[in-house]
Amino acid sequence: MFGFDCCCSDKDSELHQLLIEQPKPYFLPSPLPQWPQGRGFASGRINIGELEVALVKDFEFIASYTPKKAKTGVTFYKPVSLPEGFYTFGHYGQLTNQQLRGYVVVARAAQNTETESPPLQLPLGYELIWNSGTIYVWQPIPSDGYRALGFLVTDDEIEPDLEEVSCVRDDLTENCEVDDVILGSNSNIKIWNTKACKTGMFCKGVTVGTFFCTTSSNSSDELDICCLRNMNSNLEAMPNLEQVDALIDHYGPTVYFHPDEVYLPSSVSWFFENGALLFKKGKSDGVSVNSNGSNLPQGGKNDGEFWLDLPEEDNDDTFVKHGNLESAELYVHVKPALGGTFTDIAMWIFCPFNGPVTFTVEFLNINIEMNKVGEHVGDWEHYTLRISNFDGELWSVYFSEHSGGEWVDASNLEFIEGNKPIVYSSRNGHASFPNAGTYIQGSTKLGIGVKNDVDKSDYFIDSSKRYKIIAAEYLTGVVDEPDWLQYMREWGPTVLYDGRSELEKIISHLPFFIRLTVETLIDLFPMELYGEEGPTGPKEKDNWYGDERC
Repeated sequence: MFGFDCCCSDKDSELHQLLIEQPKPYFLPSPLPQWPQGRGFASGRINIGELEVALVKDFEFIASYTPKKAKTGVTFYKPVSLPEGFYTFGHYGQLTNQQLRGYVVVARAAQNTETESPPLQLPLGYELIWNSGTIYVWQPIPSDGYRALGFLVTDDEIEPDLEEVSCVRDDLTENCEVDDVILGSNSNIKIWNTKACKTGMFCKGVTVGTFFCTTSSNSSDELDICCLRNMNSNLEAMPNLEQVDALIDHYGPTVYFHPDEVYLPSSVSWFFENGALLFKKGKSDGVSVNSNGSNLPQGGKNDGEFWLDLPEEDNDDTFVKHGNLESAELYVHVKPALGGTFTDIAMWIFCPFNGPVTFTVEFLNINIEMNKVGEHVGDWEHYTLRISNFDGELWSVYFSEHSGGEWVDASNLEFIEGNKPIVYSSRNGHASFPNAGTYIQGSTKLGIGVKNDVDKSDYFIDSSKRYKIIAAEYLTGVVDEPDWLQYMREWGPTVLYDGRSELEKIISHLPFFIRLTVETLIDLFPMELYGEEGPTGPKEKDNWYGDERC
């Protein structure tokens, strides 16, 4: 089926005539298995209090819009095949040049719910937000005490039927904010995905998959649409332990280390058993650590009073730095996401040592491994699988990249077997990436910065087989957290690098016509190149309780 955009009026000067083939829906490489039974996981419906919600991924093409001179535009879809009695909150929009990949949450009043004001109510009408002459965007007008959660799109000027969407009672909603931009520049209409303003393990916001639209240039304006709130504290759709094991068995990525990697991972117990020492501020001698970390200080906060370090003997120091791949395993934290409608499976990997960084100027083919800069003891990195609790489908993977990271949709992942993605770990630094190649941390536009090389090799870990679940707070009393997880201090001593002077020496040898001021170039690099406190363990990281973007 094809959709047509055409210029029909002077008002729509940005729109040019295009013949657009609808993108084909994306499917994971392999069918989903039959998940083990238990709780409400993968049942297709989730009770969030006064509402029962379901996920719809079947869509009907409405229209496409591409601004003049833009490489791609936005395509709008209407959700179809809704379960009987369920209402949608709006339409779905995405980039035209991508495979169809999205969802909307639909809802109905939960059974045996009797309240003075119903949880759902039809809108009073619609406000026309924008039109191109061939595409019309409408916002539902809710009654007092109710809120809209999305927008509708039509290919004519006739106002949508009132039964097309529903609004939600105010106390069953959460405020939301713009997320990834769908259509921004070169257009008189701005379109974003949305997310709850408050995200993390204990937050209740349920993103419904609709888009936000405005003709204002200021995306920071308070949004007049919202998302749902999960009022059901039971989190009944979260997987039980048997189901978590099944998910990891089905989706567990293979982690590849670079062929030239010399600072490989190990298990935490191997690190302790091979001479890791615990130091206390004011004392010169370190104390050996028990294999399970039971003699580490527990709880509290990172107050700088304690830190771990390598063995004091040079030979032992070097031996431990190189890790032990045979003992390495992924440490798994399972937690609710998006108000308990999704599950995040965070998989942590430990390396005894982080190697030095490599500085690159790509177009001059300059690559310099810097002396000591970037080195530190005790490196914790991770990636996170985000899985739908409606049906158990892998939706996206978060790749932790030094002090940042990115969510990558499943449609853009590389798979090694069935539905198991590949995670590439960068040489020396162990940041995770979705594809092989070179990633620049600094100025990607100029090709100047810290080089992250990733590739396949004989050094790898199959996380579907080599993992240990260390935390799942929602399964009260089911998972025993290891002693070392409660160690909230530093896994390595504070390191100060003379990175500035090294960078100045490198910059002085660059050709004059590409040389930036030293101050400008240095500002492009992450702060950890100039010094770093000893890295903390997983439970001290912001994303342990928060979302990956917090």
